[in-house]
Amino acid sequence: MNKKSLAPVVPLRREFLRGVGYTAAALAVSSRLRADDVPQPAYRASTDASDDPLFMSATKLAGLIRSRQISAAEAVKLHIAQIEAWHPKINAVVATCFERALYEAETADGALARGDKLGALHGVPMTIKDSFDTEGVVSTAGTLGRKDFVPGYDATVVARARAAGAIMLGKTNTPEFTLGGGGRGTFNLVYGMTNNPYDIRYQPGASSGGSGANVASGGASFDIGSDIAGSVRYPAHINGVVGLKPTFGRTSRFGHIVGYGGAYDSFQETGPLARRVEDLALLMPIISGPDNRDCALAPVPFGDPWAVNVRKLRVAFFATNGENHPTQEIQAMVKRCAQYFAAAGCRVTEDMPPMMGELGYARGVVSSASDGYLTKTLLARAGTKQAGPGLMYPGDPKPAGEFTRAYELLDAARSAQLAWFENYDVIVCPVSTRAGNPHGYESPPSPPSKPGRANPYYMAGFNTNGWPAGVVRAGTSKEDPGLPLGVQVVGQPWRDDVVIAALAHIEKHSGGFVPPKLPA
Repeated sequence: MNKKSLAPVVPLRREFLRGVGYTAAALAVSSRLRADDVPQPAYRASTDASDDPLFMSATKLAGLIRSRQISAAEAVKLHIAQIEAWHPKINAVVATCFERALYEAETADGALARGDKLGALHGVPMTIKDSFDTEGVVSTAGTLGRKDFVPGYDATVVARARAAGAIMLGKTNTPEFTLGGGGRGTFNLVYGMTNNPYDIRYQPGASSGGSGANVASGGASFDIGSDIAGSVRYPAHINGVVGLKPTFGRTSRFGHIVGYGGAYDSFQETGPLARRVEDLALLMPIISGPDNRDCALAPVPFGDPWAVNVRKLRVAFFATNGENHPTQEIQAMVKRCAQYFAAAGCRVTEDMPPMMGELGYARGVVSSASDGYLTKTLLARAGTKQAGPGLMYPGDPKPAGEFTRAYELLDAARSAQLAWFENYDVIVCPVSTRAGNPHGYESPPSPPSKPGRANPYYMAGFNTNGWPAGVVRAGTSKEDPGLPLGVQVVGQPWRDDVVIAALAHIEKHSGGFVPPKLPA
């Protein structure tokens, strides 16, 4: 890879808080929620063996802060230094609120000393994908029209994480509106390109690529991203971290640049990226549930992943969908992960959901039928006059009858797949066909989704049917040397807890996260 193909890194954007001066009142910008307003998962001792605060799990770091083995201020300072060390190499965190974070950390330490009631994430550093609105901190969504936009509120998932005690350090890079970038990966005209921390010649994934790269490089204990076609799961795969796309209706899209409602409503969810599976179990109850804004949310309790009997799971797996074959090392990894369950006594069957081709075809018709309405509307709302290269304008207008038939086919496929899933609890399958793409890589065209054929993609179908799906590192590539390899686990609707339990089982056998080394 020629170094000239790498885009120059944009200087780290410093404090961008609303107001003049850093008085205590100005710095104390906060969500309107408090610890009592969000679920507080019962404390569970961490199983993470790491002793490095930069790379241990959020669960373990939260425990160390509570037991005063490390202060919140110390944790925040360590993570700020890590972001600054890695930024020239990967450009993952693109806007910061370090001074506010230090103020909040000192406040958190004071609350602990006084014996105040603490949230489950008390003092834990986090970053947030730049597609979410964040109170007092610039929120560009990667588009020029919002390059100086500072919201007056937090998106729901951000507010809930902050109410539980998490301290935001900054925003992570994303393509324009999460939809742009094209073959450039995580790229926009505001902040430029983000690189993979394991090899800066490679892309860090899809629209949550900045999130995955920063968590992998130790810049935050966790991040919250969004996933409309794999944008939490693919960065988890390529950056060697864990990520969960929850069941549709589990987490709010309020305050996200591509919000709720409309023809594409059921395709997108928001979810966390972290380094250890135990953190998914910690974070998901906090950010889940109705918020009286996102009208798709349902008040479904979040099950306890640690109460799931993994040995009794009925597991389906497929290493290839027969249309778009993964590399041999990825197929072997999927089969190896399936064997982890077989060795535990699970019933394991090679099988895959029916009508995936119909599902993909129907989604394609629905997505293009409006002649790019979503993208055009986003550009107009943002006031963006110059869209970035690669911004998707899917447009193939259809008459109302054809649009309706596509939705009928979509629902028929969903129904058939639900009936199929009665025989299983989880699916183990690939995330993608290869470890990762270098900058400048031109993907060969995939065969289109058609009724009667398998969907050539491995992630988007599980957005379309709304099932929970997560990713954990399960290997290391030899074909793209040193890059992580993730495996995908999919569950029945509302059984996000079972997905997390299955991911933890794989992590126990594969070892999971391995920190990258800072490039020279």
